[in-house]
Amino acid sequence: QVQLVESGGGLVQPGGSLRLSCAASGSIFSINAMGWFRQAPGKEREFVATIQWITGSTWYADSSVKGRFTISRDNAKNTVSLQMNSLKPEDTGVYYCALGHYSTLQYQYDSWGQGTQVTVSS
Repeated sequence: QVQLVESGGGLVQPGGSLRLSCAASGSIFSINAMGWFRQAPGKEREFVATIQWITGSTWYADSSVKGRFTISRDNAKNTVSLQMNSLKPEDTGVYYCALGHYSTLQYQYDSWGQGTQVTVSS
């Protein structure tokens, strides 16, 4: 069984930055991709970004986060990070780390973290 633990959430003012991290542990035989999803209050969970573990290829949600968020990975430590800059109130939500296949679709991810709260407010 795989465990994913996120960290780095919190309260930040509009225009500020946060860095989320997610550490994977447990029965990890190989990783194809790790990604980030988020769920705003009253909305469905949505794709944010994903990274292919071997090649480092990245895929971002169009317009909403591209150019402001950067996903990266540390293969040796089985961790994935999400650097979030120029944060906006609409970025508020619970951010989930996921492990699975290189995709924007939630069902392609087999393991999920418990989520970390990000609140962007003045």
